[in-house]
Amino acid sequence: MDRLIYTAMTGASQTLSRQAAVAHNLANVSSTGYRAEEHRLRAVQVNSNAQQKGLPTRAFAVDASTHVDFTPGPMMHTGRALDIAVQGNGWIALQMPDGSEAYTRNGNFELNVNGIVQTRNGIPVQGDGGPIAVPPDVKLSVGVDGTISALPESGAQNTVSVIGRFKLVSPPDADLVRGEDGLFRMRDRSAAPTDERVKVAAGSLEGSNVNPAEQMVSMISLARQFEMQMKMLSTADANDKAATQILAMR
Repeated sequence: MDRLIYTAMTGASQTLSRQAAVAHNLANVSSTGYRAEEHRLRAVQVNSNAQQKGLPTRAFAVDASTHVDFTPGPMMHTGRALDIAVQGNGWIALQMPDGSEAYTRNGNFELNVNGIVQTRNGIPVQGDGGPIAVPPDVKLSVGVDGTISALPESGAQNTVSVIGRFKLVSPPDADLVRGEDGLFRMRDRSAAPTDERVKVAAGSLEGSNVNPAEQMVSMISLARQFEMQMKMLSTADANDKAATQILAMR
């Protein structure tokens, strides 16, 4: 009876957490550069301090880890100069307000009033020596290695100048952790080194790698699993009442 109650109770609780993760994935089906997440569960035996410990029949189902699917998403051509997509493995570095670095696959960038390249949320993009500043009245182009070139729109239009380069990194997936803001960081909070092998595609964006059909099937499966676990609790309660009545009759 104990094993049934503990397993069903904790299993139902963690099933709700997995449903929340699936719902979050479905909400980001159209989010640029989003990486799907999955909660992994494991069983943990309940330890007792009593002298008579009895049989080890009680176990909790706990959230062991949050797995991130790093599979690249589909490429979408936009033709916009400040839209870039990382090809294969790699990340674009951002400069956070506290001076640390964060990493993203969302290359949908813009210029602020001071000509600084930033994300849609106002976070500056990290260059070779800090934020990338773009002079006014120029036409931008981005090379496959992340180099940003500027061509004047007036005057001598045959002079191309390099104004900066996106910092592109490729740390091991196991060293990255997703923050509450959706950006990834190194587990030790260090700055990943620049990786010259990372390439980008200008005028394109990477879509979310969430498979909506797969996530919907997971949501239905989790809902049925939750119903089964609640049914198990109801069955345990009914069995307990029946056993109490039999003992009372004696």
